[in-house]
Amino acid sequence: MRVAFVGLGIMGHAMATSLVKAGHEVTVWNRTPGKLVEGAGVAPTPGAAAQGAEVVWLCVSDTDAVESVIFGADGVEASLTEGMIIADSSTISPSATVKFAERVGKKGVTWVDAPMTGSKIGARDGTLVFIVGGSEEPVERLKPLFAAMGKKIFRMGEAGKGQATKLAMNLQIALIYEGFAEALTLATKLGVDPQQLLTLIEATMVRSGVVDYKGPFVMQRDFTPNFPLRLMHKDIRLTLEAAKEARVKLPALETVEEIYEMASEDGNKDLDYAATLTLLEKWAGVQVKGKAA
Repeated sequence: MRVAFVGLGIMGHAMATSLVKAGHEVTVWNRTPGKLVEGAGVAPTPGAAAQGAEVVWLCVSDTDAVESVIFGADGVEASLTEGMIIADSSTISPSATVKFAERVGKKGVTWVDAPMTGSKIGARDGTLVFIVGGSEEPVERLKPLFAAMGKKIFRMGEAGKGQATKLAMNLQIALIYEGFAEALTLATKLGVDPQQLLTLIEATMVRSGVVDYKGPFVMQRDFTPNFPLRLMHKDIRLTLEAAKEARVKLPALETVEEIYEMASEDGNKDLDYAATLTLLEKWAGVQVKGKAA
């Protein structure tokens, strides 16, 4: 398929690379010039990238960025033609997604929201899990692209439902990891070996995919960004905004958002979100690490 891929960040670059490797005709655009994908064409603007494409795939930072690359100056909107699909793998506002879908729908263009989970390793290995909102027909048409970049897709309903589900997923990730970080900090302060605690967690009902993934990085004190703290913080704020729109109270997430705010102010926003641990350590006067770290 002819694909315009917009956004070559941690996830987007690997995803576009997977599409090229699968034999699709890809043209890329990135806000910061100079990022290339081997085998893909390069366009000077999002609009130019979208010319002649069957699918425009987005993977940018936030709601404002999506709106800009679609509807802003030199945006994709001018290049849209009937029958095209916009697939958005950014994590953005569900209500904004519905508005964007309605706007492009007037041109006969279908919007599919397709945020994903699996972090940069999943993007690199083509094993992402896509959380999809959109009508069945365009989702079916996108399956060869999903297959090139991921291992599973879950269609959650019409446009906007993929984003809504992604926020619900990230809410859980943020809370689960924060519980893990607080447990590690308390255990270390009380003289318990954190590596032994992790081994215990892995053998009991406390075990989770979040801990399985993050535990080894934490034990090595490796906070290289798989998912930058600033982006998880953005998603937490999006979730709280969506909850406010729906008149839902999320007291635990409100507290965790304060931790993220302080961790960002402490200079950790470009590290992995696991670096919220360092703020807890600072307050407790301890450092969590495995024996090999």
